[in-house]
Amino acid sequence: MTESVVLETRELTVQFGGLLALCDVSIDCHRGQLTGLIGPNGAGKTTLIDAVTGFVRATGQVFLEGEEISALPPHRRAHRGLTRTWQSMELFDDISVRANLEVASRRLTFAGGLRDFFGGRRVVDERARWALEVLDLMDVAERKPRELSQGQRKLVGVARALAGGPNLLLLDEPAAGLDQTATVRLASQLRGLIDLGHTILLVDHDMSLVLRVCERIHVIEFGRLIASGTPEEIRADSVVIRAYLGSSGSRA
Repeated sequence: MTESVVLETRELTVQFGGLLALCDVSIDCHRGQLTGLIGPNGAGKTTLIDAVTGFVRATGQVFLEGEEISALPPHRRAHRGLTRTWQSMELFDDISVRANLEVASRRLTFAGGLRDFFGGRRVVDERARWALEVLDLMDVAERKPRELSQGQRKLVGVARALAGGPNLLLLDEPAAGLDQTATVRLASQLRGLIDLGHTILLVDHDMSLVLRVCERIHVIEFGRLIASGTPEEIRADSVVIRAYLGSSGSRA
C-alpha cells in the first residue's frame, strides 16, 4: 500500500445466507481524490460501504491509512475518520441545520470529549460553521431540515458528515432524487471539497455526475469487481458497457 492510499479493501466478501452480496472485491481510494463506485441496481454498492464501515459482517481485509480495521466495530472505525452518509440522510428534522452539524462535530471518544469540553463550545461551533461555509449553506443554517428542498437536504447531509473531520468521506447516493440543477450544484460542491484536500468515495446512479467529477472509478456487478480506471477508460470498457452503461455509454 502506498502512502497516497487512504482506503484499501482486499478480497472483501459479504454473504447473507445463501446470497453472495460481495465476492473478493478489492478497491482503493487515493488521498485528495474523488473515487467513484458504480454498478447496476443490486450490484452491492451500498453493501460495500456497509462492509467498509463495519455495519455488516465481512471477510477479507479493510485498511484505513495503512492500518487494518477489519475487526473494529463501526464506532471505532468512525473515530479513526471513516465517515459515511446514508441514502435516507438521517437528519434531525426538529432542530436547526446548524444544530445538526454541531451534534455531528462533537467528539464521541473520551479524549475527544475532553478536548471539546476544555475548548468550550467554540470548538464545536467552529467545525459546524466551517462545514456550512464550505458547502455554501450559511443562509439556511437556522432553518430546520424539513423546511429545505431535497437538494439542500442532501448538502446538509454531506455537511454534517464533513463537520466530524473525516479522513475519508463515503457518500451513498447523494444525487438520488435531485433535479439537474441541484445535481450540477452538488457536483461543484464535491469538486470544491477535493480542491480543499478531502478524500471522497462516491456511490451514485447518476452516471453523468460520477463520470464528470471522479478521477477514478470502480465498477461492480453482481457483487464482483469488473473494472477500475479513469472515466475515459470506464466509458470505453466493453465489459462495463455490456453490464451497466448500455451501448450509448450513459445509461444509469
